[in-house]
Amino acid sequence: MTTFPGLAWRWPATLAVAAIAAAAQVCSAAPTTTLPPDVAAALARAKLPADALSVVVREVGADADSGLAWRAGAAANPASLMKLVTTYGALDLLGPAWTWSTGVWLQGRLRNPGPDGVLEGDLVIKGSGDPKLVLERAWLLLRKARQAGVREIRGDVVIDRSAFVAGRVSPAEFDGEPLRPYNAQADALLLNYRSLLLAFTPDVARGVARISVDPALAGVRVDAEVPLSAGPCDDWRAALKVDAADPQRIHFAGAYPAACGERTWPMAYADPAGYDARFIEALWRESGGTLAGSVREGRAPQGTKPAFEFASPPLAEVVRDINKYSNNVMAQQLFLTLGLQIKGSGAPEAARDVLLHWLREQIGERAADVAMVNGSGLSRESRISAAALALLLQHAWASPVMPEFIASLPISGADGTLRRAAPAAAGRAHLKTGSLRDVVAVAGYLLAPGGRRYVLVAIVNHPQAGAARPALDALVEWAMSPRAQAVLRP
Repeated sequence: MTTFPGLAWRWPATLAVAAIAAAAQVCSAAPTTTLPPDVAAALARAKLPADALSVVVREVGADADSGLAWRAGAAANPASLMKLVTTYGALDLLGPAWTWSTGVWLQGRLRNPGPDGVLEGDLVIKGSGDPKLVLERAWLLLRKARQAGVREIRGDVVIDRSAFVAGRVSPAEFDGEPLRPYNAQADALLLNYRSLLLAFTPDVARGVARISVDPALAGVRVDAEVPLSAGPCDDWRAALKVDAADPQRIHFAGAYPAACGERTWPMAYADPAGYDARFIEALWRESGGTLAGSVREGRAPQGTKPAFEFASPPLAEVVRDINKYSNNVMAQQLFLTLGLQIKGSGAPEAARDVLLHWLREQIGERAADVAMVNGSGLSRESRISAAALALLLQHAWASPVMPEFIASLPISGADGTLRRAAPAAAGRAHLKTGSLRDVVAVAGYLLAPGGRRYVLVAIVNHPQAGAARPALDALVEWAMSPRAQAVLRP
């Protein structure tokens, strides 16, 4: 059982392990180490070697000597499957109902509290890593300040992001795409993922597309419209020829295809360090507040309770967003939060220590298969074996947080990253997907038509990994078919 303090509410992990072991005594057989013919044929058609694939498929509750195991012990880059480790670990260690808390201090004298209240001092906001401070929730936070009687701030808005030691990494470092929202970096006070949502609405009569942006940022101008063009709606973003390098202006030198209709474009802001100040100032003024000073970084008062705290949604809801939509920055927020809450340090090293220690207690020696760089899997160096991940999924099945964990996974053919999945397992599979330039992967749970439930893990590492998607579809289809029963049924 994990020995971290303050977590005694959890069902002992030893009982979970015992439940799996008891089931394994009933469900034991030699594993099959040959790929199903349909899977092997799909790999051959894609001109991919069979050793690019690692697979485990076995019945829930069965031991490691049953089912299908192909290169199961090979360490592979799992891409976003690493989020399964982060999210299950967080649910187990913190509990599904756990929440983040953002503290707000009114530092100074509050004169005439009410609709026209004046704060003769600073409004201080201290983040603790809440990954859901999106536009509407940030508005609610500032609205609470208004409800506390503040309209005019004679000093500054001070933002304290000291809870995390995330480092200052360029958003372009991973793949050279700094405007991609998934490259946003974690932060103790992460507002709206430091991104913008541009909306394009064609006005055919005027020959332009109107442009709107959320949220507004103080001092940032965005072109109000762009000319319409004829032709198909192909690479419409490239056709716009955006110039977003200037933190004070987003300009479009191209045109918008009328055939596209209404579209939206999520975009990271060019100056992440300046985003929060512009965001808070614009939102405070939009809410009817005034600000004499500026928005700046600083520290919250020590030893003084905040005037109020703003709670996040419960962890179970946050985990659903992370896994269903493979949200990298939210996963990073959760990763650093584990270091902060368990070891008192919001640094990557502390977070890795927490999760690797926890993994060793859950899956034993198989934890040696894991190299964890961060909590999202957005890394070229992360590694885990299919065997280790399958064992963790078995452990999760016997865990008290099993319902919340499985509910966070995309449903095949229904939602999240699997909403357009092949129909073979529609509505019968909860599977997390993973994808990088040279990785495709899938892992989770299948409910076969006969009522048996299986754990499935499949990871492809190869420079042409994207071509292996039909092979993964074939694996899922095989596991759902009667042909698999001779292999998977103990």
